[in-house]
Amino acid sequence: MRIDHNQSIIVAALRAAGATVTILAGCGLPGVPDLLIGYGGHNLLMEIKNRSGRNRLSPVQVDWAKRWAGQVTVVYDEQDALSVLYSTFE
Repeated sequence: MRIDHNQSIIVAALRAAGATVTILAGCGLPGVPDLLIGYGGHNLLMEIKNRSGRNRLSPVQVDWAKRWAGQVTVVYDEQDALSVLYSTFE
């Protein structure tokens, strides 16, 4: 399991905005996004990537996302995460 260096910053920003965050990275289910977020009575899934380095979804992640019947978003920093959070529910 590899944790992106920006994960803690993104999680802190989401929690400061009033969201609950469960880290799914390392849960043992291949392809599952990194974060499960609860906000305003709804749920979001976010996959964290870096703008440099490994910034693309792996084939396993792409396959999982194609089969998932709900929302999942790739974010790169706390601004991305907060934008998804607020635009989804406001």
